[in-house]
Amino acid sequence: MSINEGSTKEGSDTTGSTMLGQQTPMPNSPDEAVLERVQNPHPDTLYVARFAVPEFTSICPKTGQPDFARLIIDYVPEKYLVESKSFKLFMGSFRNHGAFHEDCTIEIAKRLITCMEPRWLRIGGYWYPRGGIPIDVFYQTGDPPAELYIPAQDVAPYTGR
Repeated sequence: MSINEGSTKEGSDTTGSTMLGQQTPMPNSPDEAVLERVQNPHPDTLYVARFAVPEFTSICPKTGQPDFARLIIDYVPEKYLVESKSFKLFMGSFRNHGAFHEDCTIEIAKRLITCMEPRWLRIGGYWYPRGGIPIDVFYQTGDPPAELYIPAQDVAPYTGR
């Protein structure tokens, strides 16, 4: 695991980014994935950023069968933002990674926290059923800033047909 830091000038310079503007191969595993961060152009402003990953895929560590989830990640940045291409490649690195639902969800949160050092972060992992049982995994770093509007994730509980 590593973090590369790009710098920004007025929020637009991506100096230091190793991925933008070039072909970048998909990492074979989350351990090989590099998350890059850039300076937050508005560190003096409280706001929430959201990543929605509607087709997250990993592999069951016991059966080798694919697992699918919808991930929603909300964070309140401080000094850094996660660079979105590195985030996309990080998400894709789980495609052939064997781990339980809980492990994937919490590992993603921990890696993002290490990368960005946000004021606050929340992740919801809405996993599709395996053996007829959906597993939803939630984590957040504490209470969100009271003066900030944080929209609900609004993912309905899974229901069969």
